[in-house]
Amino acid sequence: MNEIFCRHLRTKSLYIGRTPEQAFAEKEIEQATPCHLWCNRTQTVVGVDDRPVRKDTCKPGRPCFETP
Repeated sequence: MNEIFCRHLRTKSLYIGRTPEQAFAEKEIEQATPCHLWCNRTQTVVGVDDRPVRKDTCKPGRPCFETP
């Protein structure tokens, strides 16, 4: 399954030599507290649209979503 996430969604796993697909496929991230994910535009756990940054919401259809 090839999921599409916003180009601004970040996780710590991206910085240890993994592709976005590998980093966001980890099961632990689904249970992670918000501090493990952030928006690269706001540099916080809240997106540009004032909604929480989450793996299951930073996808097409969200007003601030941008294609990778």
